[in-house]
Amino acid sequence: MPKINVNGVDIFYVDHGKGEETIVFSHGLLWSHRMFGDQIEFLQSRFRVIAYDHRGQGQSEVTSPFDMDTLTDDAAELISALCDGPVHFAGLSMGGFIGMRLASRFPEKIKSLMLLETSANAEPVENLPKYKALNGIVRWFGVIPPVVGKVMKIMFAESWLNDPLNSEKIEFWKKELKSNKKSVCKAVDGVIYRKGVEAEIGRITCPTMIVVGDEDIATTPVKAKFIQMGIPKSKLHLIPGAGHSSCIEKPKEINRLLGDWLIEKS
Repeated sequence: MPKINVNGVDIFYVDHGKGEETIVFSHGLLWSHRMFGDQIEFLQSRFRVIAYDHRGQGQSEVTSPFDMDTLTDDAAELISALCDGPVHFAGLSMGGFIGMRLASRFPEKIKSLMLLETSANAEPVENLPKYKALNGIVRWFGVIPPVVGKVMKIMFAESWLNDPLNSEKIEFWKKELKSNKKSVCKAVDGVIYRKGVEAEIGRITCPTMIVVGDEDIATTPVKAKFIQMGIPKSKLHLIPGAGHSSCIEKPKEINRLLGDWLIEKS
């Protein structure tokens, strides 16, 4: 599978479909491009679909500590290298942090923006002790089972985790979490110590859709509403029964929203 060197770092990506319009997927913390598997399969018959792994995660190169500005520059260079014109950019959580910065700072590269389960604000102070403690364990011992159990409750809706029909998917995503190396703690630091972009989102002029699960406890619906109020003419969709990983929990609903959006904005 292909890698591309951007900003001196080897970034892994997948590239499917040959449509005239291109959508780029940017994943959340502790995951990889694989979290968008259902969306890639659904969209590739009509669009060119690119999904990549952030530096320090998935199959991309591990580097020294980095912040959201670095990851934004990575994404901008990747788009320039792989695409002839502006793209539709879909970012979930950490990917959304990047998406907002991209659309504000590199408007010529973004045709439309799709923000899933994300926030324009810095990490709330009350969350820092818990996340720092978990990251400290990962730094020393890796993503061990006690960490996995706590993270799953952050990443997924309680109703989704309690549904026996999801047992196979739950085990699969637990394994994905366990596959993270100790070095993922650098990415976690970049997320929990990020700066807010409240002052930037008002400069976003491209069409923007915001999606949030009604059971998302990591980036709550209130945070999604804040983004919607800050970005001119943006649209907000609430997904019942979804948590912080709506593209995994409710793939049909997310596919429908993204598909309709892309057709409208193409």
